[in-house]
Amino acid sequence: MDRSHGDRWNRYRFRSVWDLDAPPARVYSVLEQAGDYPRWWPQVRAVEEVDGYGGTLRIRSVLPYEIRTTATELLRDPGRGLLEAALHGDIEGWARWTVRARRGPGRSGTRALYEQEVEVRSPLLRRLALPARPVFRLNHALMMRAGRQALAARLAAPPEAV
Repeated sequence: MDRSHGDRWNRYRFRSVWDLDAPPARVYSVLEQAGDYPRWWPQVRAVEEVDGYGGTLRIRSVLPYEIRTTATELLRDPGRGLLEAALHGDIEGWARWTVRARRGPGRSGTRALYEQEVEVRSPLLRRLALPARPVFRLNHALMMRAGRQALAARLAAPPEAV
């Protein structure tokens, strides 16, 4: 197998939409505090802040494998509801949150769009790229579903409980 074909199996593009019953500014304020993710998102096991613009994350969903990556802030724009970070480590690429008010008659709350494009760099995960790809995608989907549920619960809690 040539290198370009092999690399294709190690690249992932994810998109997840979270509809939340809270104002966009509140959702954004929670999402921009990545250092607090382990307090409410069970699959984000730890965040060690590197400086004011990034940190090293340890992430583990259903599979018995922990991903370590360093996220470096590329963009923080509360006015446009954008958060974007570069990722380096076991996965490399970028991740972005876009936070907007839900649109339409009778709709309130927030729609948070999570997008991620990464290449797997971990040697073990690269070796498993072809046979385990559907499992990796499912693992990510389960992590995102749990994150949405946990964020919804956090946003529903009284401010002093958070």
